[in-house]
Amino acid sequence: MNNNLSVSDELSKDEIYEMYFDQENKNGSKKAKESKKTSEVKLRFIDLFAGIGGIRLAFDPYGKCVFSSEWDKNSQLTYIANFGERPHGDIRPFLEKDIPEHNILLAGFPCQAFSVAGYRKGFKDTRGTLFFDIERILEFHKPESFLLENVKGLVNHDGGETFKTIKGILDKELNYEVFAQVLDSRNYANVPQTRERIFIVGFNRDKVKNYGKFSFPEKIPLTKTIHDFLDADKKEDKYYYHPAHRYYGELNEMITKRDTIYQWRRHYVRENKSNACPTLTANMGTGGHNVPIIRDDFGIRKLTPRDC
Repeated sequence: MNNNLSVSDELSKDEIYEMYFDQENKNGSKKAKESKKTSEVKLRFIDLFAGIGGIRLAFDPYGKCVFSSEWDKNSQLTYIANFGERPHGDIRPFLEKDIPEHNILLAGFPCQAFSVAGYRKGFKDTRGTLFFDIERILEFHKPESFLLENVKGLVNHDGGETFKTIKGILDKELNYEVFAQVLDSRNYANVPQTRERIFIVGFNRDKVKNYGKFSFPEKIPLTKTIHDFLDADKKEDKYYYHPAHRYYGELNEMITKRDTIYQWRRHYVRENKSNACPTLTANMGTGGHNVPIIRDDFGIRKLTPRDC
């Protein structure tokens, strides 16, 4: 299977699933042979709430993903295209013993319950309680380390009590040395997108000798701009705002430059002069509260999946 493929290559869901299962059948014997190799790999990790596999990308060169879980069907499709395997669905029905042994647990656990873009119900939201699935898996398997990721709103949710609870469980109850810091992607990955996320790293005090010697990376210069990622050719009509759109007059009047990016914040438009894209969100394609918009040679348009 072409691991460089993505859903934005316009393959249908059926085609992607067909490619996946065809590859599975062809590689049946190969996988059986590789199962022994997998057991011999020193670094084994699991990828929970995997999304499309962004966190996994950093670990793949150094070890083997032995289990992945993602309930969203569209995310599963992209995960298949990116890694050639389909993640398991909802993690909640899985018994701890049925999850393979691993050294590192990765989890970008659901952020909607803590995000300022949502209702911030925290643990009262079923998506917020999914942290406790991470807890039970850590308690059973006791891996050497973990990496968790969430929105920065987790830090101050409920006056800081939610994060205090999470950190207390990881530190006091599960015996992990915990490090946490909010990082902005534009300062650490040379990616022109403002995306602030909290990263929580933990090391098992009983298994990692130098568990206290960890530091987050230093900032690096941002040398790329959004224009390094945008295609100049004409896109499908569905990405453009046409004169019949009820906000077209306002957009056309305010979006005048071709060398910058604008943000549509429901009731007004403003130019983003930082030359970095605002945080890309799941609802921006349907007119969410922070939609990035550009003017190209063909009109005013939203970003495409390929742009993003």
